Amino acid sequence: MDKKRDSQALKALLGVRDLVLGGEVAPGQRLSEIALSERLSISRTPLRAALARLEQEGLLEQIPSGGYAVRGFTFNDIVDAIELRGVLEGTAARLAAERGVQPAKLRAIKALVGELDKCFRERPEDMLFDQYVELNQEFHTMLAGLSGSETMRREVERSAQLPFASPSAFLEKQEDILAFRTSLVHAQRQHRDIVEAIEMREGARAEALAREHARLARRNLEFVMDEDRSLIDRVPGLALLSS
Repeated sequence: MDKKRDSQALKALLGVRDLVLGGEVAPGQRLSEIALSERLSISRTPLRAALARLEQEGLLEQIPSGGYAVRGFTFNDIVDAIELRGVLEGTAARLAAERGVQPAKLRAIKALVGELDKCFRERPEDMLFDQYVELNQEFHTMLAGLSGSETMRREVERSAQLPFASPSAFLEKQEDILAFRTSLVHAQRQHRDIVEAIEMREGARAEALAREHARLARRNLEFVMDEDRSLIDRVPGLALLSS
C-alpha cells in the first residue's frame, strides 16, 4: 500500500513539474486541482502534496485566494540560483579536500569520471549525450556527499532543486544543440580537476573549480538568451522567463 502511495506521489510531482517547465501553464496562472487531477489521472491527495513540494522548490507560489500559481522568473533569478548551487558545491568540495575522503568513495567518483570519459567521441555530435547527462547527475550527487557531512549533502541537494539550478538544467532533451555538446568537453575536464584537487587535499582549488564548474550553466543560459533565442521554447522552464 505504501509503495502504491509513493508511486502516486511521484507521478503527481513529475507530472505537474513537466507541465510547468514545459510552458503549458503560463506564469501567474492559477493551477486547478480538478483539471490537474483529471489530466494526470491522479487523486487530489498526492496532487496537493506535489503542489506543496513544488512551492518549496520555487516553481509555484501560493495565492491569497487559495491554491497555487506558476511563478515567473527574471534572468537574475536564474543566475542567482546557479550561483547559489556553485557556492554550496564549492564548499562541499573544499570540505572534502580538507577533511579527506574515504578511499572507497574516492575510488567510486574516480571510476565515475572514467565512465563519463567514455561518453565522448572524436566528434561532439557523436557523443553519448543521454548517458552523459545521467552520469553527470550522479557525479554531482556523489560530490555533495564526499565530505561525509549529511548537512552539506542535504543543502547541496536542496539548492539543486531551485528552478534552473540543477546540474542538468540546460542539458535535458538538448542532445541536438551542438553548442551544448561542445561545452561538455570543458565540463568533463573540470570534473577531473575537481576530483584531483580533492584527492590532493587542495581545498581552495577544489572550491574554486567547483564554483567555476557551476557557471557553465550560466554560459549556456547566456548562449540561449544572447545568441539563439529560438531555443527558449526548447529548454525546459525558460518559457517561465520574463523578458
